[in-house]
Amino acid sequence: MAHELETFANGQTAFASARVSAWHQLGTVTQATMSADEIMGAALLGNWGVRTIPVQGIDVVNGIEVPILADDRRMTVRRNPVTGQTEYLGIVGTDYEVIQNEQCADMLDQLVDQAGGAHFETAGSLRRGKSVFVTMKLPTAMEIAGVDRMDLYLIGTTSHDGTSALRVDASPIRVVCANTQRAAFAHAVGHYTFRHTSNVGQQITQAREALGLMWKYMGAFEAAAERMLQTAMTTREFEKIVAQVWPVADNATDKAKANAKERLGTLKYLITEADTQKAITGSRWAGYQAITEYLDHYQAAKDPTTRANRVITGKTGELKLVAFDLLKV
Repeated sequence: MAHELETFANGQTAFASARVSAWHQLGTVTQATMSADEIMGAALLGNWGVRTIPVQGIDVVNGIEVPILADDRRMTVRRNPVTGQTEYLGIVGTDYEVIQNEQCADMLDQLVDQAGGAHFETAGSLRRGKSVFVTMKLPTAMEIAGVDRMDLYLIGTTSHDGTSALRVDASPIRVVCANTQRAAFAHAVGHYTFRHTSNVGQQITQAREALGLMWKYMGAFEAAAERMLQTAMTTREFEKIVAQVWPVADNATDKAKANAKERLGTLKYLITEADTQKAITGSRWAGYQAITEYLDHYQAAKDPTTRANRVITGKTGELKLVAFDLLKV
């Protein structure tokens, strides 16, 4: 299953969550907040010893095996946290700089070293260790027009197979239903990317300055959300937005059309009757929240774990961006 949380042979899953999971249905909830070291241990992300080793192939010449070195490539490997065995992660270039999971958590710690009360919330391993994520909850929050509370998070993600850089994202999460929010703005970017080919530690100052853009992002998000909350939206307008987020071709199969009709029914229930929308009902903000709640908790999936994983790494975030851009005023 794509983007699956890593589960080891002994049944342990590489995921930890402090107090309340930011993504429902995943992991074991602890009763206390955790430090960087504690969440690395709880999520089985610590002491992997990720490193690069030479890559070689074997050719057979006249019945004799001849090793052929790929001198422009390296293999990333780790120590399995349960068995201790060395495991393959990916193939990278010779200039690739390994970033340990602990560095990802330490990076978040350094970015918020002046924000007393910040704590780690979740951490986990995806794709058999090829990708990892760590989230930190910030001590501040924002109120959308005084009625809709949004907690603020930093989310650190990286890969060990060369498919993505170390990246930190700013994200608000709505308290009432734990929806992960994403929005794009022309002049406020809510993320910073560290290249795997340079010294991460030396980029912390740049990242902290860049995440002045995080606060710009949050300010822009709050202003846009308040405008959406103050703007009424009819059921018909909402249906048109849904049709743009999930377009259905005229020649779509009967099953696809039936799925679209069922999805629209769920979304209309969420925007008009769900308890989570009572304080914001009738607004374009309610429309956006109905869509994010659907994506996080109702969209069709093989099981709840699959749905929750899509929130973290799948296309769910892109659909939220589309919805936000269509609904903002």
